[in-house]
Amino acid sequence: GPQMGFGRPAPLPQTGWERLSELWRRDEQHQYPEETMNIAKSAFTAGVVGWLYGGLPAFVSAHKAFIERSHGELFQNRADAVQSAHRAGLRSFIRYGWRWSWRVAAFATIFNTVSTGLSVYRDKTTISNFAAAGAFTGALFRMHLGLQGLVGGIVFGTAFGIPAGGLLVAVYSLAGETLQEKRNRERRELYEQKLAEWQSKLSVTEVLGEMENNAQGRLEVEREGEL
Repeated sequence: GPQMGFGRPAPLPQTGWERLSELWRRDEQHQYPEETMNIAKSAFTAGVVGWLYGGLPAFVSAHKAFIERSHGELFQNRADAVQSAHRAGLRSFIRYGWRWSWRVAAFATIFNTVSTGLSVYRDKTTISNFAAAGAFTGALFRMHLGLQGLVGGIVFGTAFGIPAGGLLVAVYSLAGETLQEKRNRERRELYEQKLAEWQSKLSVTEVLGEMENNAQGRLEVEREGEL
């Protein structure tokens, strides 16, 4: 038969490991899957929230403490005193903000990576995935405190994971499909489209091949007639 310059579309992933490997692979538009982008966005948001959570109270506290300490100190003017208080507050905002920011961002990233990984591997989104992710992340953060810290981390992580998971599952049920279902549907639609294109190319190639063979046969017949 004729040589084809195209192959059958790659089949849909069947195993959990195949689905997991797709999370880190870019598509034809050079974009990562929505789940992977969500992990990155959540990390950034958690970092900002953590910074504000740790930094704002520290700013207020340092600002207040500076004013209380500086009673009786001589400043050039009121503006100089206010600026000095602001600088003291800003130093605390940066120091304590950063301390909270990276911890909250790391917790959110590990939690989201594990829960997403479980959902993709199992090919279903359930609250148990989030509970397990919370328990794992909590344990990881508190294991350096020994057995008591480990147990405390598991309890805290599970208590965090169950309501967080419940909220996400509720959002998905309102949307009508989970990220996995949406991804599976889009992937199936794309595969069917590619398969239809491949089959149409294949039939065109076969028709062209037959026409070529017929033309070749006629040419040989004509040559034999000339001889």
